[in-house]
Amino acid sequence: MEDKRNIQIIEWEHLDKKKFYVFGVAMTMMIRVSVYPFTLIRTRLQVQKGKSLYHGTFDAFIKILRADGVTGLYRGFLVNTFTLISGQCYVTTYELTRKFVADYSQSNTVKSLVAGGSASLVAQSITVRGNLEGQGVVAFGQTKDIIRQILRADGLRGFYRGYVASLLTYIPNSAVWWPFYHFYAEQLSYLCPKECPHIVFQAISGPLAAATASVLTNPMDVIRTRVQVEGKNSIILTFRQLMAEEGPWGLMKGLSARIISATPSTIVIVVGYESLKKLSLRPELVDSRHW
Repeated sequence: MEDKRNIQIIEWEHLDKKKFYVFGVAMTMMIRVSVYPFTLIRTRLQVQKGKSLYHGTFDAFIKILRADGVTGLYRGFLVNTFTLISGQCYVTTYELTRKFVADYSQSNTVKSLVAGGSASLVAQSITVRGNLEGQGVVAFGQTKDIIRQILRADGLRGFYRGYVASLLTYIPNSAVWWPFYHFYAEQLSYLCPKECPHIVFQAISGPLAAATASVLTNPMDVIRTRVQVEGKNSIILTFRQLMAEEGPWGLMKGLSARIISATPSTIVIVVGYESLKKLSLRPELVDSRHW
């Protein structure tokens, strides 16, 4: 009998594509609703000067809740839902790239690294960015006005302000996350009893990989946010200004919020995505899999 320690990865060719996309959109929307408040808090922490308004993640949460109520934690959410398309493009690119790389290398690390980076490149390139995401304070009724303001001020280029900085943040983050995710899952599988379900390893491995990737890429994430929100065009000048004003610790702003938001959200994402792939597995392959 096959050893249950061997965590089988469901690849693109194993999936019923119709089920995969229908269930995938629903799952992505539920995840975004659950983690958006933490994304908003992280953005506000990163763009403030020093500790002029918020003194940390919990302090920001309480102040926003007191000032605007629960709806304040979801400002800009409508615009954020536009990225559902990029999310589907991300997973499609990831799975297809894994399949392509498999023709040249059977190393799961290599496949995960290349596919993760490629998926992020595609998703970032088709996502409307700039002030809409960066401010994190767009109310539902303000969306059209904000779009008009950006078009008048900067034209279509305004939506891609900070695009290079975004690529320098998200491509490494995605490229690092996937190999670490599979690495941690594999290591945990050797430490736990054979009877332990694979989904448990995966649920724990997701946040560990996210924390690792967050620490490595947070400096660029802070710079990206400032470039987008403050309307700057130079990554280098933004970096120098940040260092002059707040020193090296300024590059770690929002890290705790990022890790805190990443922990529950990544567990949900991992469990959801792995469950999605199992639900979308082609019928003739179901009995051959051990979870």
